[in-house]
Amino acid sequence: MNVLLWIVQAALAVLYLAGGAYKAFQFDELAKQMDVLSRGGWGVLGVIEMLGAVLLIVPAAAKWMPVLTPIAAAILALETLAIAALYARYSLTLAATNPLVWALAMGLLAAFVAYGRYALSPA
Repeated sequence: MNVLLWIVQAALAVLYLAGGAYKAFQFDELAKQMDVLSRGGWGVLGVIEMLGAVLLIVPAAAKWMPVLTPIAAAILALETLAIAALYARYSLTLAATNPLVWALAMGLLAAFVAYGRYALSPA
């Protein structure tokens, strides 16, 4: 179980780092797709995602305050599922290219990591 959690953590860290950078630094592209949040709102979500991506890996790998890893995963899961709810409300098509599908999958995987690192296999 520990190996599976590390694989999922690494994949989520890369995806959240890329997604967070996109939200924080490519606001003009994002505003064309969905103008629900302001520039500051998307920026804050981007910073949260980038910080969470770092906290998914570093504390557990360095064995320094490993309790931060499940906390970061839980915060990322809540944030991503909230974004999925926004996509569900404002997006009309359900396709593989819809951000709702990806946000929902990433939120559920982050919730799995949070539960796995807290209850099943602490780092």
